[in-house]
Amino acid sequence: MGIFKKKPESVITGPSDATVSQAFKNGNPVTKLSFVIFGLGNILNKQVARGVILLAIEVMYLVYLFTNGIGFMGDFFTLGTHEQGQVFNEALGIYEYSAGDNSMLCLLYGVITIFLTLGVIFIGCMSGKSAYATQYRKEKKMRIPSFMDDLRSLKEENLHSVMLAFPIIGIVVFTIVPLAFMILIAFTSYDHEHQPPGNLFDWVGLDNFVSMFSQGSKLAATFWPVLTWTLIWAVLATSTCYILGLLLALLINRKGTRCKGFWRFMFVLSVAVPQFVTLLSMKTIFNANGPVNILLRDLGILGATEAIPFFTNPLYAKITIICINIWIGVPFTMLSTTGILQNIPAELYEAAKIDGASAPTIFRKITLPYMVFIMTPNLITSFTGNINNFNVIYLLSGGGPDSLDYYYAGKTDLLVTWLYRLTITQKDYNLGAVIGILVFIILATLSLLTYRHTGSYKDEGAFQ
Repeated sequence: MGIFKKKPESVITGPSDATVSQAFKNGNPVTKLSFVIFGLGNILNKQVARGVILLAIEVMYLVYLFTNGIGFMGDFFTLGTHEQGQVFNEALGIYEYSAGDNSMLCLLYGVITIFLTLGVIFIGCMSGKSAYATQYRKEKKMRIPSFMDDLRSLKEENLHSVMLAFPIIGIVVFTIVPLAFMILIAFTSYDHEHQPPGNLFDWVGLDNFVSMFSQGSKLAATFWPVLTWTLIWAVLATSTCYILGLLLALLINRKGTRCKGFWRFMFVLSVAVPQFVTLLSMKTIFNANGPVNILLRDLGILGATEAIPFFTNPLYAKITIICINIWIGVPFTMLSTTGILQNIPAELYEAAKIDGASAPTIFRKITLPYMVFIMTPNLITSFTGNINNFNVIYLLSGGGPDSLDYYYAGKTDLLVTWLYRLTITQKDYNLGAVIGILVFIILATLSLLTYRHTGSYKDEGAFQ
């Protein structure tokens, strides 16, 4: 009987779990009005400090809205109406540029205003809920917390709100707002022909997406081959590094291998070297006049003017990139799999040997399932990282060799390196934003579907 004691009335905080709709439905007129006039219910119920803070936020927003916000929202829908132009100055006898609208700033300020509005709406809902909680306490003749009580609660039961507030604000300001801005660019004509402030760009709806998938268009003729190579590259780069790294770890960890520490040290050396240094070195080694081709000429395998086109032939370039990625990625996999191999229960191996299982059978029935079960999330992460593996492609081949059949893309370009070309080189920001959205959709879909069908998700306790 004493397990479920009634909570003392003095510590009841009211319907803190009430939703906004419940607070509006059950609240009195003052509480309902608090959704519009922030802090009204708190001020009338002697929670002056809390109410004044909420009201001050609303007043500042209204001042911003009527001074700049409404104009920013209007510019957001039009993206500017007055284009920069030339005006003849008769006094000086020269042409001068007249200031015009900047479509990029119109879009940015509009996005900021929208998020500020959403934030104020959220605070308005919190104002209504706070007024309803105060109303509840007053009706129940409970003590209404003072401002000092509110401050003390921020160091105790509401400490999590204080600690999480700054990271959440940072995520919204530095991640969500820029992300929304870049997504909206995909629905505009912001390309090399519409560069602000000299030119305006406009909303075009889904035209950029239609161009990307339209049969016969140069964009579609580029997108599908680049997407196919991106997926092939991601699968091969992930699988080869994992399989070879696992086999290397098994070879070093076997009982008959001596000087295990030495072998691990030798392979870890390649990890210690910065990746971009290794990639640039490999690019030099396999160049047309690099050490490999020179050695082959000296040995008589190649003619005096011949060279293996490691980065100038599309097929050779792709094979070379995959092989160099193996050299870079296998030591990382070896390190991560070594720790997992050493934690596989020895009893499983002993029981299998007693039952007469051979080494291949033990690997297939015990080691491999255990490794795949543990490392499935890591494999998904590696696959995602390889789809966006900018460094390997850009530093080795630069996306080349280039092709006239593609729209500013090369035969070894991934979607991410093609995006880089479109934005940094070609200034087609709208197309770059479209590719960014498509990459996100592809990665999110593949990652979620793959993970939900793995043992790591379905049976978490299988190897516990």
